[in-house]
Amino acid sequence: MTLRRVNILILVLIAIAFLIIVHRNLLNLNDFLRTENTDTLPGVLHPFDPDFESPRKSGVARTGEEIPVVITAAEERLGAVIAAMNSVYHNSKSNIVFNIVTMNDTADHLKLWLSKTHLNEAKYKIIPFEPKILNGKISKDPQKADTVKPLTFARFYMPLFIPDAEKAVYLDDDVIVQGDIQELFDTNLKAGHAAAFSDDCDSASSKGIVRGAGNQNNYIGFLDFKKEAIKKLGMRANTCSFNPGVFVANLTEWKHQNITNQLETWMERNVEEDLYSRTLADSVTTPPLLIVFYKRHSSIDPMWHVRHLGSTGAGNRYSPQFVKAAKLLHWNGHYKPWGRTSSFSDIWDKCDFSGRFT
Repeated sequence: MTLRRVNILILVLIAIAFLIIVHRNLLNLNDFLRTENTDTLPGVLHPFDPDFESPRKSGVARTGEEIPVVITAAEERLGAVIAAMNSVYHNSKSNIVFNIVTMNDTADHLKLWLSKTHLNEAKYKIIPFEPKILNGKISKDPQKADTVKPLTFARFYMPLFIPDAEKAVYLDDDVIVQGDIQELFDTNLKAGHAAAFSDDCDSASSKGIVRGAGNQNNYIGFLDFKKEAIKKLGMRANTCSFNPGVFVANLTEWKHQNITNQLETWMERNVEEDLYSRTLADSVTTPPLLIVFYKRHSSIDPMWHVRHLGSTGAGNRYSPQFVKAAKLLHWNGHYKPWGRTSSFSDIWDKCDFSGRFT
């Protein structure tokens, strides 16, 4: 065999080997894409879907005034808290300070979660919550014990947690923020108003009213208007309610009006007189807020509180375009990602420290 034929044979073998490698890589890529597609659950909106992942802005310079954000961290919902905080932090260049209210026995676990994410670069304070402050203010009925979570009342005591702040944003832990929190913080509150909420009858949230839920968007859905104490207030039963899962607070005005004391007074009266509506037995946080802030609150942009995500036939009716345009999404509903009704905290049991679905 001549040298020329040997060289040609070698080139042919190299070409064949190259084609085999390319073919295998294409097969691996195809398998990868197929796996990615099968992992996506069609038709169900989850905060861990790619559309909801916040762009990483690690190392971004934080400028301007501090923006206090108050959020609670229950032991069983730490994944949700981390996801919510990540979405706030990575969608803003503002000087955000997280004020995380939690129980003493959860603090160490929370610090571990924070250390495993980009939030270790963020400013945050861990504030212990003492449940004893609620003594005499919530029912001790053992049948209601599972529905009464002490941390849900933390929002009532914000001036105690951040005494030097003049203004703050409160967020429930089951939210994903897609806009710059500075915009929400800059909400204009009218003179004499201590807080701004999103009304349940606004153009965005009205799309999410759960069918068959009755008057959950009116005061009568939360308060018993047959009780004398409620009648004496002169409130109209069909007044549009608001959702306190997201709000902006003027803490200077809050302290001036002694809002916390007013809320505690109505909590104590409910224990004695059972003033809340039976149609929403598990809603013990909203009623006192509705009373205290009746026609005395400002409004936030409805797109900063798009709720009922996960509600059967409600949040799932939102179009993809509407969801992407929303500044804040609230998963205060239920959905069936694994063939059963699951709460938001159930979902985050499946998540890693970064709040991403695993």
